[in-house]
Amino acid sequence: MELKDQPHKRYNPLTEEWVLVSPHRTKRPWQGKTEDIAVADRPSYDPSCYLCPGNERAGGERNPMYPSTFVFQNDFAALIDEGGTAEISDGLLSIKEERGICKVICFSPDHSLTMAEMEPEDLINVIKVWQSEFDALGGNPTISNVQIFENKGAIMGCSNPHPHGQIWAQSSIPNEIQKRTTTQQKYFAEKGRSMLSDYLKQELEEEARIITQNDHFVCLVPFWATWPYETMIIPRRHFQAVTDMAQYEVIAFAEMMLEITIRYDNLFSTSFPYSAGMQQRPTDGGDCSGWHFHYAFYPPLLRSATVKKFMVGYEMFASPQRDITPEQAAATLKSLSNVHYKKK
Repeated sequence: MELKDQPHKRYNPLTEEWVLVSPHRTKRPWQGKTEDIAVADRPSYDPSCYLCPGNERAGGERNPMYPSTFVFQNDFAALIDEGGTAEISDGLLSIKEERGICKVICFSPDHSLTMAEMEPEDLINVIKVWQSEFDALGGNPTISNVQIFENKGAIMGCSNPHPHGQIWAQSSIPNEIQKRTTTQQKYFAEKGRSMLSDYLKQELEEEARIITQNDHFVCLVPFWATWPYETMIIPRRHFQAVTDMAQYEVIAFAEMMLEITIRYDNLFSTSFPYSAGMQQRPTDGGDCSGWHFHYAFYPPLLRSATVKKFMVGYEMFASPQRDITPEQAAATLKSLSNVHYKKK
């Protein structure tokens, strides 16, 4: 079958779910709604930004004059570590208490930057903060999972363009992590190897979806990718969490994140929006030997800086669906320069 022309389904072994791929749809006449391009240039300091150094946040606290990264507890957190909700079960209606801690990480004091425009040593500092926060929050006996993520761009729901990410640490293990724990533990028990180790070996042999790589990490478009230019960074070495990285791997990981975010910006010469996040072991103390750390980017842009992919209709009620194949997306990203378009 010519996969670039015929509809087909692809299986995601991490979640045991399928995605519908419909590459022939790119030939249809309507190419999607266009929107205004976001303004690319911002000042290094914005007096109205509640994340800039020295400014007052929406909750009334004032930020210190931080010189590098800055972490604080979210003023309007989705989870709180106090109070309590009674457990209720009434037929098909169930309620359970959920506690947690939500934090914000400012990647840089410079309001004008994005991850793609930061220096490698600045990203290394961000990773070290991720490590320390995962270690501290995951060591709390009431916390079962620590989710580290970043929403970039207004169309991804990001309310502030200042370079920042979030951490949600909670008392239970969320759905996506539960699925990936189950599938990876089952595979490891059967094979004695991590699922992503075997998957990465197959991808490196085929090369069709590889974007870039270094001695310790590989960035690729997953065979089962849902979003148009979705990517995944996979370490060559099997380890479970960000805290398991050696210093040389921290450096290599920073280089890999910088390169893929630069390529994203170069794709449509715009500050590329995405949701990105770490997928790593839970912290509940259970057996996580099968977990293989990975970092994923889910960007919504499809054909230009103003045309985005919507998850509607069939995607909402039946199954995820994509138009361009993962191989086409990988070839496009691989062809781009690793020098940011603003520096050319």
